[in-house]
Amino acid sequence: MKLPIEPKVIIRDCKTYDVGKIRTIVREGLEELGLVPFGRTLVKPNLVAAGDMFPHAHTRPEFAEGVLRALRDIGNATMTELAVGERCGITIPTRMMFEQSGFDAVLSRLPGVKRYLFEEVPQVEISLDHPRRLRDYVFTPEPVARADFFVNMPKFKAHPWTTVTFSMKNYIGIQDDRHRLIDHDHRLNEKIADLQFIIQPQFIAIDAIVAGEGRMLTPIPFDMGLVIMGNSQVAFDAVCSSIIGLDPRSVDHIRLAEEYGFGSADLDTVTITGDVSLAQAKERAKNFRVGLVRVEKYFEGTNISAYAGPPPETEHSDYCWGGCPGAIEEAIEILRIYDSECDTKMPRLHVVFGAYDGPIAHRPGEKVIFIGDCAAWQGTLADKPVQIRNVYQDRSTRDPHGAKHDDIYKKMAVTTAKLAASRNKSHVRLEGCPVSVAEQVLALVTLAGLKNPYLAPDQIVNFNRGYMGWRSRVALNRLFGKRYQKRGTFRERGQAAPEALA
Repeated sequence: MKLPIEPKVIIRDCKTYDVGKIRTIVREGLEELGLVPFGRTLVKPNLVAAGDMFPHAHTRPEFAEGVLRALRDIGNATMTELAVGERCGITIPTRMMFEQSGFDAVLSRLPGVKRYLFEEVPQVEISLDHPRRLRDYVFTPEPVARADFFVNMPKFKAHPWTTVTFSMKNYIGIQDDRHRLIDHDHRLNEKIADLQFIIQPQFIAIDAIVAGEGRMLTPIPFDMGLVIMGNSQVAFDAVCSSIIGLDPRSVDHIRLAEEYGFGSADLDTVTITGDVSLAQAKERAKNFRVGLVRVEKYFEGTNISAYAGPPPETEHSDYCWGGCPGAIEEAIEILRIYDSECDTKMPRLHVVFGAYDGPIAHRPGEKVIFIGDCAAWQGTLADKPVQIRNVYQDRSTRDPHGAKHDDIYKKMAVTTAKLAASRNKSHVRLEGCPVSVAEQVLALVTLAGLKNPYLAPDQIVNFNRGYMGWRSRVALNRLFGKRYQKRGTFRERGQAAPEALA
């Protein structure tokens, strides 16, 4: 897969989710870019969450149907397979998200289009050899590793960990849970940049008809009325950043991918076409809010007081943008949607992240939660000395080969038991790197007596059906030895090395 000689981004007007119009726009985009899908063609949407609680978190099914029909229009004679593949949010069965998002209904109207659930398929080891890599190898689902023509189909959204989630950030879904959580910490942007070495999309089409501002899982809908297409991820994300008035190089994973040679973030090097100019797109996106808010600021004026110290590797960052602090922001937003009395029920809590060395405004009867392996603090709570030690283990000690799926029911039992055991104590420690959104949802549910989204009467049957299907498939893969395969480095796979690494 060669990087495009001429990076191009096409901005088109599309104010409604009309499948026919989207199909026409995408077909014309493919033709303008001179692209003909071939061989095993894989489309990767963003289905991080869906359903009534998350109506704006995912690539809309109408958008996907338009894209899939356009791919068939152009490549019907050259494709040997057309498939959609994704891994949704951690601990939620992707089967459930395909159903709740409407994607299963789309696939039922398009016979022959396959569905891949990335946590249920064999994983392929991809070697990395560029000098700034976090690891020597990463894992990706087998359908991604064998794709001949890869289509990235993200949702235009803000993100509380990485500022924005456009094309490159959508790659977090090309790993299953056990590998996705590795390095999902203060070096998350570097992880995203490393994932670029797995595969590069020949075609990108982003759902920016109704964008999502502020959050990732529970974004505020923002009418933008755009379909944006392109052939280069760095150029594409640079244009999308510019549309919302953001310097693309201020987004670390865009800057790093540029430094690694995957394209230029300089808009002077990008051909921008379409029936909406860049200036007009910027006007439509005026006042779009990104999601990068420190946890202390985020909880101001609520019953939760947050305190954040630096993560272990302070030479890289003084705040863990990719880990536990952002997870609790997403957790509380989910609970506010699910339980309208969330903020009223919430007792006075203190949450502490990283190596915090300041005071905690703790009063008798209030609980302090130290979240994450790197949490560290020493002081007095309820007139008793407390010392929380850093138990963070260097990333070199985490071998992806031994990574395991975190079972949601095990998480539920462990988190509930830990909080119950600390009922009469001033503080509790939640270990993990990171402590996921799911675990922090469960902790807040237990402490505040909130409704538990995982046990919702209208969700429990579908959740358990998807959960059992997922676990059964993984067990069968293990039984028949379909777990891991290996593939060489970017160069060894016959792909053109980025110029910066050549």
